[in-house]
Amino acid sequence: MTENLFEGSDGGAEERAGSVPLAARLAPMELDEFSGQEHILGPGKLLRRAIEADSLRSAVFYGPSGAGKTALARYISTKTRARTFELNAAVAGVPDLKKILEFSRGMSGGLAERRRVLLILDEIHHFNRSQQDVLLPSVEKGEVILIGMTTENPFFYINGALLSRFIVVEFKPLEESHLRKILSRALAEERGLKGLNVALDVDAADYLVLNSMGDARRLLNALELAAVTTAPGPDGRRRVDLGTARESIQRRGLRYDKSSDEHYDHASAFIKSMRGSDPDAAVYWLARMLEAGEDPRFLARRVLICASEDVGNANPMALLVAQSAFHAVEVLGMPEARITLAQAAIYVAVSPKSNACYLAVNGAMAEVAGGPERSVPIHLRDASKDGEALGHGKGYKYPHDFPAHYTPQEYMPDPKRFYEPTEQGFEAEIAKRLKRLKGGL
Repeated sequence: MTENLFEGSDGGAEERAGSVPLAARLAPMELDEFSGQEHILGPGKLLRRAIEADSLRSAVFYGPSGAGKTALARYISTKTRARTFELNAAVAGVPDLKKILEFSRGMSGGLAERRRVLLILDEIHHFNRSQQDVLLPSVEKGEVILIGMTTENPFFYINGALLSRFIVVEFKPLEESHLRKILSRALAEERGLKGLNVALDVDAADYLVLNSMGDARRLLNALELAAVTTAPGPDGRRRVDLGTARESIQRRGLRYDKSSDEHYDHASAFIKSMRGSDPDAAVYWLARMLEAGEDPRFLARRVLICASEDVGNANPMALLVAQSAFHAVEVLGMPEARITLAQAAIYVAVSPKSNACYLAVNGAMAEVAGGPERSVPIHLRDASKDGEALGHGKGYKYPHDFPAHYTPQEYMPDPKRFYEPTEQGFEAEIAKRLKRLKGGL
């Protein structure tokens, strides 16, 4: 049972009928009741075996909201022989931690009465490095078993010394099949809404599942609100239709924070969709970031980068379109800038692709850093001012004086090839021209 060192318990009041939210009432009481997360809780999986053997060591659960992190941590607290305490890192401080850690040392003092302490620490990413360091000695000595929970990437927010003592467990967003299973349980079980005799229309169920975005808590909160605010009909049933479902779940909340991993994940998906020639995915991720309040100039820069790195000379117009879009975004601002951004992103996405220019400059940079140092040949040096007296420019062949405006000559000592044009788009024509020039026309 979860305990609290800091204030009196009012468990009886919390358990009174109607005071506990549906999501909490429906929390799994057995591992087989969990929907989703089969990759960590399926039969024979390491985490499941550790929980069943009550041998779990400190762990960090990370993943999106409503995926089951808190439910699993609290399930573990009901099955372990350890004394359990819960804290939320957003509001707790070092004094709160020290109370629990001091208590855990007292618990493990005598071998005959040795017991473990389990600390469930929600939103652990809110703790700074100093606060995390307070936990390290007790976790390392096994005085406390820590389950940290976070929606952020722990490899960015938890210091390496503490993270190395954890089992890192990733929770994935629930799929539609998982949400439908949870919905069915909520309507059918006594601890759910069975007593309210709810009749959920098919299109209402579809809407709730679709707009829950993989979040079971969001789904159950919306379902409960729809059920309790719907009056029973003549047959005693509470009929929840599509309109009620829409009112209950309302507008989708986007999982996107410009200071978090979501920012980088969405930007990555946007660029990779353009690179992968999928205009629909590109414009979707663009719209999602704009809807979440992303700076349109940031998105315009991503399009510019992709136009050079991934399209290059396969379609030189892509860079011009991207540059024009960047300028237009600065002039227009939102909401009109969304149209220009979409045009540029779609153009880049559907363009033929080549990263030959990207590879060429990377190869040249590597050669500059690690290859032999090359001097500028005399005939290429600047002959202005006193250069001519030093022989600079002597022997230079002016290409326009020759047929086809080309003549072979040395442009780089110890020549090395960096640019390898592909057969994509306009770059195929470039490849043909270079081949002709190399063959002496």
